Order: sequence, then C-alpha cells, then structure tokens
Amino acid sequence: MTIKVGDKVPAATLKHMAKDGPANVTTADFFKGRTVVLFAVPGAYTPTCHAKHVPGFVTHAAALKAKGVDAIGCMSVNDVFVMDAWGKVLNVGEGITMLADGNGEFTKALGLELDASGFGMGTRSQRFAFVAKDGLISHVFVETGGEFRVSAAEHVLANL
Repeated sequence: MTIKVGDKVPAATLKHMAKDGPANVTTADFFKGRTVVLFAVPGAYTPTCHAKHVPGFVTHAAALKAKGVDAIGCMSVNDVFVMDAWGKVLNVGEGITMLADGNGEFTKALGLELDASGFGMGTRSQRFAFVAKDGLISHVFVETGGEFRVSAAEHVLANL
C-alpha cells in the first residue's frame, strides 16, 4: 500500500556518507523532531534525476528552509558510494543529505517501488517527494508514468 498523508514514516535503515565512511541512519532518527522533505529518484546519474530533479532542490534549498523545512533528503535505490559521488558531482553540499536505500527496503515499505527491469535497472523507487513533520507525513507527491512535475522542488515549495 502506498503511503498517504497522515501515515507515519515507516521504520527502516538507510545509509549516508559520514566523515569516516558509510554510516547507517534510521528513519526514526532522520525524521524525529523536525520537518523533512524527502524526494526520491529512480537512479543516480539518470537523465531527469541528474539534470532536473536534484538541481531543483539544490537551487530551492534555502527557500524550502525559509518555509520551515529543517532537512532535505535525496534517496535512491543505489549504494551509498554512488549516492555520495553523485552528491559531490552535483555540489549538493550540506543542503541535501544523499541517502542510499541500497536494497530498496524503505522504498518497498513506502509502497513506491518501480519495476525498471526493462531498462536493466531491477527494482527501483518511483519518482516522488513527501514532507514529514516529526515522522508524520503531511504532503505526498508521487509522479505517474515517467512524468516530472509534482515531485519537483518548485511544486513542493509552492505547496508548503
């Protein structure tokens, strides 16, 4: 079942790159006590994700934070090393936390998996964004079909 407004963010462990190397972060810790925008992409370095989705959040990070967002996370069903390298290439800096859902377990718990095996990519995440306040989902924006509209930073910002 796909997540919806009012749901609690499912319990899962993601990975991010810390100063000393890969580190685990639980969703309970990442979302606790703050307002978080999490957006997900089907794959690092893929055309729309690389050219539009992440750059939009980089551009609008300050405006999102001015509207009360404490943290922005970018998630993909990729490994932590790919997410870290991709974040460096796109200069996300401290504004966006690059999160790896390497086995797609969190994506599955959200009900937002995507069968991309036709493209040789296996099971990935649908393109989406959500806003959670202290672990409760207040806004959900899931793309349909190969679109890139409702999960864009501009759309999320306009709906806060």
